Amino acid sequence: MADQMIFKRYELKYLLSPEMDRAIRIAMMEHMVPDIYGRNTNLSLYLDTPDFLLVRRSIESPVYKEKLRIRSYGTVGPEDKVFVELKKKYRKVVYKRRVALTEDETNAWIKGSCLPADSQIVREINYSRRLYPQLAPRMLLSYDRQAFYAKENQDFRLTFDRNILWRMEDLNLHSPVRGRPLLKDGQVLMEIKTGAAIPLWLVEVLSREKIYRSSFSKYGRAYEELMRKNKPGRQAYWMPSIPGGHGILSEQELRNSLPAPTEHEERRHDNDIAV
Repeated sequence: MADQMIFKRYELKYLLSPEMDRAIRIAMMEHMVPDIYGRNTNLSLYLDTPDFLLVRRSIESPVYKEKLRIRSYGTVGPEDKVFVELKKKYRKVVYKRRVALTEDETNAWIKGSCLPADSQIVREINYSRRLYPQLAPRMLLSYDRQAFYAKENQDFRLTFDRNILWRMEDLNLHSPVRGRPLLKDGQVLMEIKTGAAIPLWLVEVLSREKIYRSSFSKYGRAYEELMRKNKPGRQAYWMPSIPGGHGILSEQELRNSLPAPTEHEERRHDNDIAV
């Protein structure tokens, strides 16, 4: 099977104000160049169990965690390529395995078909699919991304994500981009992706502008937003993945369909991410 890739690297995230974003952009002009394919709208369709086991585990910040998602760069048609990605994180190191398929092939895999196990990557993806037999699309996230790499080291990358949206209806990669915003107006999520040290020029600007790391997870934060809105008097949400029911759920049905937040989740709800 062609178009298979493995990544191993550190991914450090920073939630930026407009002023912080501007300072980073000015400082990086001498050191970074735009990726030729680095300006696009990314869509990520997250697979999870009916009780959102994978994202709830992730929120607890364990030593090891994993996510299974399907990613596209822009909306796609039935024959366009998408990527099935298994993302693992162990002791702060990110390991990503992914394989390219058409959307039709991906839909068949979601429904239970195994990918031809002609590589270790595919075997790992198939194993995760079998490990959680109730996996199905639960949430779609989209965002506008700009990507840059260092002039002297193309393995060092910076990405800037804006307009991060999440939704729980139309869980596919070909519907128009839309959803509920995840960030405040003007905020930007910056990620440092590297297998080695952070260059000195970036360390200096982060220190000078008092820009601090964040444990921000798009899927995790969107799930927390869902739980926060899981209160009386809120609008109904579309939850097609809940067994036994398809369509618009009432507030009571929504509350009953979701697991109660853990003590750790409730603490996180009361605290904004530091920047």
